[in-house]
Amino acid sequence: MVNESEIARLARDIRKASRIVALSGAGMSVESGIASFRGPGGLWEKYDPEEYGHINTLRYEPAKAWIMLSDMQREILKAKPNKGHYALAELERMGKLRAIITQNVDGLHHVAGNRDVIEFHGHLQSVSCMDCGHRVPSADIDLDKLPPRCSKCSGPVKPDAVFFGEAIPSDALMRSHREASTCDLMLVIGTSAMVYPAASMPDIAHDAGARVVEINPSETPLTGRISAYIVKGPAGDVLERVVQQLKSLPA
Repeated sequence: MVNESEIARLARDIRKASRIVALSGAGMSVESGIASFRGPGGLWEKYDPEEYGHINTLRYEPAKAWIMLSDMQREILKAKPNKGHYALAELERMGKLRAIITQNVDGLHHVAGNRDVIEFHGHLQSVSCMDCGHRVPSADIDLDKLPPRCSKCSGPVKPDAVFFGEAIPSDALMRSHREASTCDLMLVIGTSAMVYPAASMPDIAHDAGARVVEINPSETPLTGRISAYIVKGPAGDVLERVVQQLKSLPA
C-alpha cells in the first residue's frame, strides 16, 4: 500500500523544485501490459537479442530478425499509456517537468503527451527504410508478411530503435548528461538503474547537488546510497496521486 505521507512529501518536493527530470525504465511500461524484455518470461528468454536483434542480422538476414521484431511490435502496438505516463505529461504541462530520460522503446511517453523525451534506445512506434530513409508508423506495416519492405523502394525496413551493434545516439547521451547535471530533482521511476548509460544519470544528478527520489515497488541499489528516499508502489498509482496532491497544495 502506498504511504500517504510519502506521497505528500514528494508533492512538496516537486512544488519546491524548479528543474525536474525523470528517468524511466521497464517498470513504467509493465502497467501498460508490456513485460520487461530482460525479465523472467520476457522476450529475451525466447530469443538471443544479440543474435536476432543485431543490426547485421537485420541487414543481411531480415527474415530472421523480424521473427523477434514482429513479436516486439505486436506487443508494443497493442499497449496504451497508463496513469503514470499521463501524470508525467501533466507535470510537463504544469511547467514542473523539464524532460524525461527513458530506457524504454515503447514510445508511450510521446503517446501520452510528453514533448521532451530523450530516448536512449529509440522507439518502436515507427520504422524507416534502411536504403532510402522513408519512414512510416509501425502500425502501417503488415506483420503477417515478413520481412516487411519499404513501400517506396522495396528496401529492408528497420524500427527506429537502437540495435545491438549500433551506438546510442550521441545527442541522446549529451542531452541526458546535461539534463541530469542541471536538474534540482530527479525522479527515478520503474528502474533499478543497473544498465548503462542510463544507470549513471542518478549519480550525475546526485553529484551535481540534485535530490534524487525513487518511485519503485521495492528497494534498488540506489536506495540509501543515491536516493533521498523511495516511494514504494506502482508508478501509475504513485504519480497520479502525487499530481492530485500537488494540485491541492496552496498557491
